[in-house]
Amino acid sequence: MASIRGANRVAESRNAIMKPPPLDSKITFIRPQFRFPFRWILAAVGGIFLLMGALSSFFTVSPESVAIVQRFGKYHYTANPGLHFKLPYGIDTAKILPIRRQLKLEFGFGTPNATNPDQSGDEPDKERDMVTGDLNAAQVEWILQYSITDPQRYLFKVRNPGSTLRDLTESVMCEVIGDRSVDEVLTIGRTSIEVESLRKLTAVLKQIDMGVSAEQIQLKNVHPPGPVQRSFDEVNRAQQDRETAINQANGEYNRVIPKAKGLADQRISGAEGYAVQRVNEAQGDVARFKELLAQYEKAPDITKRRLYLETMNEVLPKLGPKIIIDEDAKQFLPLMNLNSK
Repeated sequence: MASIRGANRVAESRNAIMKPPPLDSKITFIRPQFRFPFRWILAAVGGIFLLMGALSSFFTVSPESVAIVQRFGKYHYTANPGLHFKLPYGIDTAKILPIRRQLKLEFGFGTPNATNPDQSGDEPDKERDMVTGDLNAAQVEWILQYSITDPQRYLFKVRNPGSTLRDLTESVMCEVIGDRSVDEVLTIGRTSIEVESLRKLTAVLKQIDMGVSAEQIQLKNVHPPGPVQRSFDEVNRAQQDRETAINQANGEYNRVIPKAKGLADQRISGAEGYAVQRVNEAQGDVARFKELLAQYEKAPDITKRRLYLETMNEVLPKLGPKIIIDEDAKQFLPLMNLNSK
């Protein structure tokens, strides 16, 4: 009986839970009390807006530069070095240009972390490859050093002045390389290429009047394409060996020939001196014979005796141990051993 009562109580509890509430009953919902902070958000946005305006109202120009200030894209004024004020929020924009230092453009190669945004091209390999006047290929790397002379013309005369200057320089260099042979480009023509390309580029810039002055063009690495690099190196090595042999031959020539010429001049001078000496001696003998002849004509016997005695005086001391006797002598005394010891 107790178990039956427990089961009935459980069933009643379940029915009470699953039974819906009556229709006339009221349900009360509690809404959370929350308000969105629009005022704080507007204040934060306004503060950020004012801060950005204050930060964009000032700019600094370095001592080697000037700034071109534009208002709504139109030229307004040129700012000198120092701290300057401008209208914020993009109303005024300042373009700083270094006009008191030399700038550089590199062609065919690029230096990392360059300060000039136009210094290195996007495709250096295409800039490097060129065709010479004799239809050979060469890889040329060079540098243009230039300066901005008129910043206003530099910005507003042509569109994209940096890329325009690169295109003009590349065009001039291709023209100059195309007028020369590959041997001139690789060896002896580097200086003339630099001078002529600078002259032509200066003429083009003067005609365009874009506020830029080309200062110098300098060739860096000039070499043939990779597949024929070894052959060109062998040719250059052979040319260097040829020049070395020529220089050695010229050195030997300069050492031997002047010595031979000096020896020849010495012998010629000796022969000429000997000829002058013999002529002077002959002329002296002739004068002496003439004087003797004059004396002989005056007194022949005396002159003969005097000449005879003088001649014997010179000859007898040279005969040595000899004894001369008169042909009429009857006997010869043994006097040969008187002077012997």
